[in-house]
Amino acid sequence: MRGSGNRNPQPSISGSIEFMPATKLSKAATHDQASRIFDLDVSSLRELNQALHNLTPGSNETAWEVLHPKGSHSVAVGVDQPVSIDVRGSVGYYCGGMNSGSTITVHGSAGPGVGENMMSGSIIVKGDASQYAGATGKGGLLVIEGNASSRCGISMKGIDIVVHGNIGHMSAFMAQSGNLVVLGDAGDALGDSIYEARLFVRGNVDSLGADCIAKEMRAEHLELLQGLLDRAGVTGVKPSEFKRYGSARTLYNFNIDNADAY
Repeated sequence: MRGSGNRNPQPSISGSIEFMPATKLSKAATHDQASRIFDLDVSSLRELNQALHNLTPGSNETAWEVLHPKGSHSVAVGVDQPVSIDVRGSVGYYCGGMNSGSTITVHGSAGPGVGENMMSGSIIVKGDASQYAGATGKGGLLVIEGNASSRCGISMKGIDIVVHGNIGHMSAFMAQSGNLVVLGDAGDALGDSIYEARLFVRGNVDSLGADCIAKEMRAEHLELLQGLLDRAGVTGVKPSEFKRYGSARTLYNFNIDNADAY
């Protein structure tokens, strides 16, 4: 995880992330006991993250709002309390990384690695997400209401990811467990070297990666998928419209007959 002081602009696939100007340091405004606003035009990103890390169980500062993020990297990383954080704008790398229990809503697009290594809680991106969204995530729910770029869900380990749009190539590479739901299309090499994650795609798949195959959609999968759609706020879509993909389990142990597939 890169340090929170990195402010070099990195565009997401939507291209909406802006340059972040130099800012003065000051304390964020506290509007009342339950709501706190951080304006990153007047407060530093380090101050924001430190304030979030200082939260203790039972804190009455349960609602946070971040203004003018302007593509800042590492916004709200490592939060471990059940608070809600609304980020009013687009963010750079690793927003919400290592999230544990908080609800983060990005009212814009997100750069690479949003929700990386998330443990629990939820992250909602109202726009698009760049590369490796939800990478190595162990739990929680990541919702991307736009499109996600390449390697979405790479090495996921229990996280649930719901993408309202399309995903790029090499998504769910070496995905170990959890669920990836895609309402749109998927790029090349979906699920390459997949383990036991479940992939549900409503649209077209350009190609499947090594050891990833189409699988039967049974009653328990339809029930699981409906629950994921409900949690992600998706309406007007039926689980029966999706296809399920997963591991053929031929690469778990080396076999010379499968050497070309590795």
